[in-house]
Amino acid sequence: MHHRIFYHIYPLGFCGAPERNDFSCPAGGGLRAIAGHIPRLAELGVNALYLGPLFESTAHGYDTLDYFWVDRRLGTNADLSALVNAFHQAGIAVILDGVLNHTGRHFFAFRDLLERGPSSPYRDWYQGIDFSRRSPWGDPFAYEGWHGCYDLVTLNGHNREAREHLFKAARFWIETFDIDGLRLDAADLLLPDFMDELSARCRAVKPDFWLLGEVIHGNYRCWAREGRLDSVTNYELYKSLWSSFNDHNFFELSWTLNRQFGPEGLYRGLALYNFLDNHDVNRVASTVKNKDHLAPLYGLLFSLPGFPSIYYGSEYGLRGERTRESDRALRPAWDDRPETMGDEYRPPLNPSALYQAIAGFIRIRKEQPALREGAFRELYRTHEQYAFLREAVPGRGGPVLAAVNSASYPAEITIAPDVSGGQGWRDLMTGSEAPAGALNLRLAPGEFRLLAGR
Repeated sequence: MHHRIFYHIYPLGFCGAPERNDFSCPAGGGLRAIAGHIPRLAELGVNALYLGPLFESTAHGYDTLDYFWVDRRLGTNADLSALVNAFHQAGIAVILDGVLNHTGRHFFAFRDLLERGPSSPYRDWYQGIDFSRRSPWGDPFAYEGWHGCYDLVTLNGHNREAREHLFKAARFWIETFDIDGLRLDAADLLLPDFMDELSARCRAVKPDFWLLGEVIHGNYRCWAREGRLDSVTNYELYKSLWSSFNDHNFFELSWTLNRQFGPEGLYRGLALYNFLDNHDVNRVASTVKNKDHLAPLYGLLFSLPGFPSIYYGSEYGLRGERTRESDRALRPAWDDRPETMGDEYRPPLNPSALYQAIAGFIRIRKEQPALREGAFRELYRTHEQYAFLREAVPGRGGPVLAAVNSASYPAEITIAPDVSGGQGWRDLMTGSEAPAGALNLRLAPGEFRLLAGR
């Protein structure tokens, strides 16, 4: 899975589902419609799908009310089985969102607690239950909500019965839908021994089952380690990528990359999940100030250690910004036609050109083992120019040099003669060649280059 290129879909938004579940509507056709996008995704070059929350919920999918049924706004369990099979037939792995830190207020255990109070057998399924005071929602007891959101009721990870319910659900997802892995929502709040047991339980059913944790702060190796999770979300790199362009400061990106992947890097040899945007943060086409920097940003994403992910629509430069009240603008309905989107979403540049640039980066990444497995070494750094080497994988091709210029003027980067191994260079984007010796790269404004050692 670490060699995969992910495409991220938030299905309730992607499929244009109603904002609220009425718990009585007939099953929708959203999951069946997603299957129609498989040919384009295969053409783009992605080979893994991260499908956001899709089990029965009240509103946004992270407020689960039943872990064993697909949200009726999207379809049925049979629809999900057929969809995963269709992606597998196209060579695309599928992981689902595992929302295991909290449930919605309509979840059966919480409803029972509301009805029975202290006599409920589920009173210990949740954190912070206190019958001496009321909740912000006026309930006859207080409880812990995820980050103060009381529509998301925090589960008690120590409770054995609650844990068993979640482990049973994970086993059900593997056996029923044949999924390849899970992205664990709010993994930084899950108990370490819970994640260890989840890992063991899942791999007892499917030995190569893969676990990704949503982690924002901290030492990622606390989560990505033997017997626990395989990878985590690389929020540190996410911020460094776009702000280095916006602030004309590649020293920030340099610091992050050397800290993570340099010779003494904390995460050297660890494949992290890299992204430029997702369902929780503003789309990169809205974040980056100079829209001409979109293509070089994606060039970096597909050239750095770890594995890349594209959020649906962003391959065309779709825009979207969250507000204090809502994330809806980040999660619009989508039909692969950016020209039909409203003004608040419409790409700022030629969407076809960005799509083709990303497809080219994906092709090159697949062709060059150094971009998937090679070690990272910084070669050149100024405020607005940056270059690094992905070192050759023994017996599997040569090194790859990446260089970018974020300035509004041309710039020249000089690379030492020994970097290519004395074999010269081939430009992976134009096919032109340069002889062995010192390499003088002249970069146009906003240009990104990839060269392979011959």
